Amino acid sequence: MDNNDNALRQTVERIRTAAADATPLCIRGGGTKDFYGEAPQGELLDMRPLAGITSYEPSELVVTVRAGTPLAELESALAEKGQCLPFEPPCFASGGTVGGTVGGMVAAGLSGPARASVGSVRDYVLGATLVNGRGELLSFGGQVMKNVAGYDVSRVLAGSLGTLGVIAEVSLKVLPVPPAEATLEFACSQADALRLLNEWGGRPLPLNASCWFEYAGAGALYLRLRGAVAAVEAACEHLGGERKDNARAAADWQSLRDQQLPWFGTGEGSDALWRVSVPQTAPVLSIDGAAPLIEWHGGQRWYKAPPSQAARIREIARAAGGHATLFRLPGSGMHEGVPRFDALSAPVERTQRALMREFDPHGIFNRGRLLNAN
Repeated sequence: MDNNDNALRQTVERIRTAAADATPLCIRGGGTKDFYGEAPQGELLDMRPLAGITSYEPSELVVTVRAGTPLAELESALAEKGQCLPFEPPCFASGGTVGGTVGGMVAAGLSGPARASVGSVRDYVLGATLVNGRGELLSFGGQVMKNVAGYDVSRVLAGSLGTLGVIAEVSLKVLPVPPAEATLEFACSQADALRLLNEWGGRPLPLNASCWFEYAGAGALYLRLRGAVAAVEAACEHLGGERKDNARAAADWQSLRDQQLPWFGTGEGSDALWRVSVPQTAPVLSIDGAAPLIEWHGGQRWYKAPPSQAARIREIARAAGGHATLFRLPGSGMHEGVPRFDALSAPVERTQRALMREFDPHGIFNRGRLLNAN
């Protein structure tokens, strides 16, 4: 029995013991996303010992990885073969830390700058091995990824924040790194940026990512193009703008992915970081405070505002056809009793709770992390 087999056996035994006495467990990989969702509860269940790439077939564009594998390790292995995770999952690494793990990537369901063009985490999950709340090892995958209830289980895990079970292993679709890339900068207002993005979205352009924000009172839109060399060069010529150095731009896009750009610094004030998800065609939103940072061709908008403005921010987001998440608390850590996630519709909440009861009948996994109460 190798170390990973032993780690998996110990994990299963720990879960069975916890289920027997209803001991809550806090599932954690790198711990880089502890800030996301409601506060973690329970005894630590460290997934880092369950690590390593199980199989990788570059010609098939599929990789199978254990949950505790550092995300940076997987991305390095893919890069050696000229491949990548197109959705650019955030690592949130800082201060020399390794960053997140593959299991945490799936459980959090967060995607980076390219998400609006290439899809989200769940679009690339082909299969998964899960330990449920009864200590049973379940595998989902193949061409038909559904259980008897009709749920696409391996993809339902994306964004579940560990509330359905312990992810032991995942199979992911990967893609070749595009042959060409370019970043263009345009000086413009927020309204003009949204107008341009909507206009460009209707054209056959190799759009991959976009970002608008204000610096020193001036707005700038950054547009990343990826694809065939001819397509990227033709788009650059057609769109104009100032073309940026590729190496410098790549570092800036990575900083955006991991929220290391200066814009994201919340300091020690009372402002929290809000993520507002709306249709790409939504107009400028009247949310008080500094101008937002806008990604995903207008679909993801970041704002800085106190938690006390939750009701107003969420009302504005709903009116625009979206929702708002209290993504990071301010430096003071004051929660003010505000739920981190927007309220679900009654049917969606019933479905979510039914799934949680089915997979975790004793309510031991990441209790309260996704919904306020189990």
